Amino acid sequence: MQWLVSFLSLAVCLVTLSASAAEKFVPIFNGTSLDGWEGDPDLWRVEGGAIVGATEKKQITSNSFLATKKSYKNFILKIKFKLRNHNSGVQFRSKLHENYVVKGYQADIADNKFMGILYEEGGRGILADVTPAFTAKATPEEVAKHVKVGDWNEYVITADKAHITQAINGFTTVDYTETSDKAATEGVIALQLHVGPPMQVEFKDIEIAELP
Repeated sequence: MQWLVSFLSLAVCLVTLSASAAEKFVPIFNGTSLDGWEGDPDLWRVEGGAIVGATEKKQITSNSFLATKKSYKNFILKIKFKLRNHNSGVQFRSKLHENYVVKGYQADIADNKFMGILYEEGGRGILADVTPAFTAKATPEEVAKHVKVGDWNEYVITADKAHITQAINGFTTVDYTETSDKAATEGVIALQLHVGPPMQVEFKDIEIAELP
């Protein structure tokens, strides 16, 4: 009987811990407005519960971003994206400059081989590519198998001190440990519209769990 009591106590503890972990995630997009975010109003709008970024009506000459007004340090970020075409990304631990320019870490979103890579916008460039040189599991061809083209995909980005991981629809594309003592440890989260052909990207279900 004692073992049964111990087992039930353990089960209750596990359920409590799981519920506690789930409660840590809080939305940073309310689904109806861009409250808490800042970007060019000619490029970003809310439609159907999603943030829509598009450059058909306004040509851009440099990458433009929609950024959170709050900074984040260590966290797990969940975000769903749907890319119609071209190139986008999710910035984190980044800095907002004039004219909605953002520089810093970027989890890349693209309709080509750059999907899933870790990039430093306005800095060192590609930090972790999806090639065997960085991870034995991820290649552009393998990443492509896990991406739903023209549909919703989930990005999970974890930034825990120097350790950064990125996963698309449950498939890890990047497992990276920062070695530079000059790398940013805190900053805004931002969404990218890339210079080039007219494009559109959508984001929804954006939530974050901050870590110690």
